[in-house]
Amino acid sequence: MGKDTPGGPARPVHGGIRPAQLRALGLNPADALDFSASISPLGPPAGLWDALRQVDLTAYPDPECLELREALAQRLETAVDRILVGNGSTELIHLLARAYLSPPPAGCANAVLLLTPTYGEYAGAGALAGAAVLELVARRELGFCWDLAQAGEIIRARRPALVFLCNPNNPTGVYLEQEEVSALAQAVAQVGGLLALDEAYLSFVADSWNSLALLEPGSGVADSVVILRSMTKDYALTGLRLGYSLAGPEITGRLARFQPDWSVNGLAQAAGLVALADTGYLPAARQAVDAAKSYLTAALTALGFGVLPAAANFLLVEVGDGAAWQDRLMRRGIFVRDCASFGLPDCIRIGIRPMPDCQRLAAVMGDVLSTKGHE
Repeated sequence: MGKDTPGGPARPVHGGIRPAQLRALGLNPADALDFSASISPLGPPAGLWDALRQVDLTAYPDPECLELREALAQRLETAVDRILVGNGSTELIHLLARAYLSPPPAGCANAVLLLTPTYGEYAGAGALAGAAVLELVARRELGFCWDLAQAGEIIRARRPALVFLCNPNNPTGVYLEQEEVSALAQAVAQVGGLLALDEAYLSFVADSWNSLALLEPGSGVADSVVILRSMTKDYALTGLRLGYSLAGPEITGRLARFQPDWSVNGLAQAAGLVALADTGYLPAARQAVDAAKSYLTAALTALGFGVLPAAANFLLVEVGDGAAWQDRLMRRGIFVRDCASFGLPDCIRIGIRPMPDCQRLAAVMGDVLSTKGHE
């Protein structure tokens, strides 16, 4: 069965370079390479800055993000009333916790089930809502794939109001196929709960399936699934924060009632429109990710590290002591993610950056290997 975690973290751990770290190390921000975050290696779409300069900063942003939702609906071939735009998908995770926990829907327990190791914000949002946080932990010897039959048993026995699935998963890169997710969604539907399918890294999957099929009436689970996506990661809009959810109108409306007005600022909305208009961006980003990921996998494997296969734009690498490797690389101006917060202290997560940066990382890791005995 899944295990209860005692309250979850007060503040989940995330990637990204913090100014205090750079100051402590005496590093110039321009000289640092951030592999701790997993975003598009291409940088923001062309024309972004011109669009941002045209935004009237004296005007309130549209609290309904109508123009952006219309553009998303056209791109995804779905209805506008199925879309809610958020300040990154993290805001949407917290809206889900507020809307579906304390109190939970009738017949469900005030509990959230996590398929772990995974993104820490799920546990954080559940704990803040006063819910019990349950976990089903994937076993490393099985390639970090979950026992989905056991997941179904937990759902039927514990009746969680919310189940979070990150697909592809952060940090393991495991990507579940349509039949597996559908079976999980059916188990959730049977108890009256909601499956939150977080597809923050979907755009970097080479052969993905269309999860919007889950929202169609004939799927049998349309009223039990909400899909989360991240334009922040897709288009390297990290400083602006932009994400959206896809669900039936009733679920979308319920989430919207908990969202404060103007949480998505005008600059972010304008950036989203520019990004969606650039139809060649995501295919080019995926191609760049595939090439750099293949290079890093080969280079780090040749150095003796265990590199796990990943469907997303990052790699989980077995290094023995993740914290020590994070420190060694940080002192050389390279920032990676120590995975102790995921329960994987022997691993680091490496986001995929442009090829020259990946080549520098491999060279520095090789240099560390040759010198660490003298440190």
